Amino acid sequence: MWAPQASSVWWAIYWAFIRNSANSFEQLAKRNRADAAYGLCQHVEALDSSPLTDSRLRLTASAGLVVGAVLGMAGTFAPSAAWRGLAWGLDGTALIVACALLAVHHFRRGNDLAAAGFLVFVVGEALLLSGVAMTLEASAPSFAAGVSLWAASLALVGASNTMPLVVNGVGFLGALLFAIVALRIFMGAALTPLSQPLPFLAYPFLAATLFGWAWVHYRGTV
Repeated sequence: MWAPQASSVWWAIYWAFIRNSANSFEQLAKRNRADAAYGLCQHVEALDSSPLTDSRLRLTASAGLVVGAVLGMAGTFAPSAAWRGLAWGLDGTALIVACALLAVHHFRRGNDLAAAGFLVFVVGEALLLSGVAMTLEASAPSFAAGVSLWAASLALVGASNTMPLVVNGVGFLGALLFAIVALRIFMGAALTPLSQPLPFLAYPFLAATLFGWAWVHYRGTV
């Protein structure tokens, strides 16, 4: 009689151990889920209190777009190569910073097409920035590559429908003009950044588009 009773006792102890283990694992899982939720809340609070909030990001980007547009047009009419290089160098830097911030802004909001457009603009502007200290003739290859990406960027942002219709329309016209310039240079035409009628007459469309982007993001409508 002792053996069956001992076996029953051992089975009872075994099942009690299993139940206690299961309860322990369940409590541990609940604790881990609670810790994860608390960590996520802390992360969100940290993002909200970060120095570059969404509103500051938009304002900084808007200022960069305005500065870039103004200095870009000023460099076009600069009296010397030195002043032109300085204006276009500052213009390119401001636009790269502004469009990089806007790419982040639109990516966060799920506007992938607009984010891609601003990212392409960053790459194109970087190519243009590499040639600002060169002579106009020497900078033609990097200029062609840069304006081709300008055209692609303007088209992508316009196709995203995140901007007003007027801004998109001006941007599409600028994209068409810059695409023509890039194709002509790729095919061997001896164009420089100041050749007339193109690309000289395409710059106002770019500047108007940049001002439109700045105004829209300043108001916080996108």
